[in-house]
Amino acid sequence: MIRSNLKAIADEAGISISRLSAEINHGKETVRKMYNDDMERFPRELLDKLCKHFDCEPGDLIKFEKDK
Repeated sequence: MIRSNLKAIADEAGISISRLSAEINHGKETVRKMYNDDMERFPRELLDKLCKHFDCEPGDLIKFEKDK
């Protein structure tokens, strides 16, 4: 299963969902869904903005976990 790692990255950076969505100019609800790992699809535009903001790669924002 593909999972979001945004919560760990944002928490490490000390940034809230509200502040992050404002800084990357993206909808708070979409950022919240990714932060809480509630997304079924990861919008390319959001991944692009987050990679630029955190200076990271898409693989840092999402991870693969084998089904148990």
